[in-house]
Amino acid sequence: MNNIATMPQRGLMDFSGKQLDLIRRTVAADLNPDEFDMFISIARQNGLDPFKKQIYAIVYSKDRPDKRKVSFITGIGGYRAIAQRSGLYRPDEEAPRIVQDESLKGETNPLGIQHAEVTVYRYGPDGKWYPITGRAYWAEYAPIKEEWAAGEDGKRRPTGKATLDTGGNWGKMPHVMLAKCAEADALRKGWPEDLGNLYVDAEMDRATTLDLTATEIVEQERTAKRQAAIGGPDMITVMFEFSEGLQAVPAGQFVDRCLHWIRNLEGASEIEGWKEYNRIALQQFWGKYPGDALDLKKAIEKRVAELKEKETA
Repeated sequence: MNNIATMPQRGLMDFSGKQLDLIRRTVAADLNPDEFDMFISIARQNGLDPFKKQIYAIVYSKDRPDKRKVSFITGIGGYRAIAQRSGLYRPDEEAPRIVQDESLKGETNPLGIQHAEVTVYRYGPDGKWYPITGRAYWAEYAPIKEEWAAGEDGKRRPTGKATLDTGGNWGKMPHVMLAKCAEADALRKGWPEDLGNLYVDAEMDRATTLDLTATEIVEQERTAKRQAAIGGPDMITVMFEFSEGLQAVPAGQFVDRCLHWIRNLEGASEIEGWKEYNRIALQQFWGKYPGDALDLKKAIEKRVAELKEKETA
């Protein structure tokens, strides 16, 4: 039997005054005081070291207060460190598995990548190592930006045009970026209490393409929390009609509500835009009910295909 050390207690990362000052002037130079306090609090709570880039902050549109966005990112090294501290983690000896499909090649997917898979191992109470596999699909994680424009009624809607943001590493090393998403998914499955609310940089790249102001992001978060508190834990927060805001839908009604909504949409681009806006909600539903989520995914794809065929007829 393998000798596994007793699981250590997760200690808080402590910083001296000089270290805090150095972090403030270097790693977190763009953060305001409140953001810096939150950044240090997250680092301490999760035992992450900013000097090793286990956690860092990215400020978007820092010179435009109305569009300012702040993301606290956990490096994949931070993920591994948290799992390693449990004494129950072993990485895979094999390289990430990348599945490609020639039919998927296009402007938003130059290599035709379908998905990446990464396996990690967790030591069980019965003395055996158990594999935990994470899978990340290119269509769900690549920073593909849907172009939106205001219509005659003033409401912003997708135009049907989409582009891949190649300004970062997704254009230089797409296999590595998607593999990081898959590994993070596997580690969250194996260590949900420690990693459930942490996300790596590659997973956040898609989110930053959404053109929302800081005020809109805060209001959506507050609405989501209020509705989740009212509805209970088995709820999925989703957006249907923009004028109605976010809604907390019981998981048991989620598929029917989504199908009813997309059947009333008249354009394939509208459905794609809705999927993009609700990407997190769809992922949450997949994590809880993968079988139902797969049926929903197929139904959405079928509806999109029908509308595209109708549009080209």
